[in-house]
Amino acid sequence: MTNESNTNPHPAASATHDDLTAPPQQPISPRKALLGVALLLVVAVVLAAFGILSRKSADTVLAERTSKLAPPSVIAMSPTPGAPVDSFMLPGNVTAYTDSPIYARTSGYLTRWYYDIGSKVKKGALLAVIASPEVDQQLAQAEADLVTSQANANNARIQAERYTGLVKSNAVSQQDTDTFVNQAAASSAAVHSAQANVQRLRELQSFEKIYAPFDGVVTARTVDTGQLINQGAANELFHLQAIQTLRVYTNLPQIYSQNVKRGAKIDLTFAEHTGKIYQGTLVRTSDALDPVSRTLLVEIDVDNRAGELLPGSLAQVHFKTPSAGPTFLVPAAALIFRREGLRIGTVINGNVAHLVPVVIGEDDGANVQIVTGIGAGDKVIQDPPDSLIDGEKVFVEPPGKTSGAGGR
Repeated sequence: MTNESNTNPHPAASATHDDLTAPPQQPISPRKALLGVALLLVVAVVLAAFGILSRKSADTVLAERTSKLAPPSVIAMSPTPGAPVDSFMLPGNVTAYTDSPIYARTSGYLTRWYYDIGSKVKKGALLAVIASPEVDQQLAQAEADLVTSQANANNARIQAERYTGLVKSNAVSQQDTDTFVNQAAASSAAVHSAQANVQRLRELQSFEKIYAPFDGVVTARTVDTGQLINQGAANELFHLQAIQTLRVYTNLPQIYSQNVKRGAKIDLTFAEHTGKIYQGTLVRTSDALDPVSRTLLVEIDVDNRAGELLPGSLAQVHFKTPSAGPTFLVPAAALIFRREGLRIGTVINGNVAHLVPVVIGEDDGANVQIVTGIGAGDKVIQDPPDSLIDGEKVFVEPPGKTSGAGGR
């Protein structure tokens, strides 16, 4: 009984009693809440300030880097002194003395051609024949119309003469006489018109045969037997060149334009004729400088009756001239081609680009001889970017580095 009486028959009541006897939780005071909020705000402000400062530092570094990289990078070196100019060589283009494409003046079918490429022909040689039956029939009709017009004109003339004699004796009226006289004049005009038409068609018929306009060589033939030919410049039939004398054209720099005279003898050399010198004669100049290149176009004629030289080849033209003072050599890549003329970029004040006009002499492809425009103390930009402008700031790289087109 004792054990049973000590056993708690109401466990739930016991648990409730324990809960009631546990100490109650204390509420958070307003002061602690405010302290927590303030702490969070301080942390947020610190993080925001850190982010702003970090971004500002990054912007500063980026601006400095951009400012440093903005100027184009170049390599500037002093030009190499060259020999004083007393002679120089320029490339020349060799052309035929007379160069003519041959076209058809009438339409039809090509019945035969007589000369192929490489054939030497004389002036007036028959090159080809075109069959044009329409023109032949038109000419026959025009000739018949001319005969009719001549017969009508002869009849009108007889009638006019008869009435002119009869009107003197008042056998016919003056009005009828005037009518027949006018008819005779009109018939005579019709005869002239018919004659002009016949002559036009005869000349057109003569174009059925194509003749060489000068002595030369056939360098092209673009037609064959049976091909339909249309008149005009749409289709070239033959190409004829006169090569007994050749023209050599070259562009002379402005500084030498007063040193060459018409009639001067000029030496010419050709790569395919090693060691052989041909002599030409300066026959004419353009008498005007090209405003872009500041050069004078000159023509040199060379005798080619031996047929050793070919039109279209490249000649080396050798000029002799009084000494023009010191010259300098620069890489060909240093040249800047602008609308206002040839320029070279130099560096002044340590980091400022300056474009100077120059006159070139010899050009071997790799290096160019500068006759005027630069001095020994100038710093020449070796490979300037295309966008380089006068007065622009540049970053001068050490000579051992390679500059790109405006960037490192």
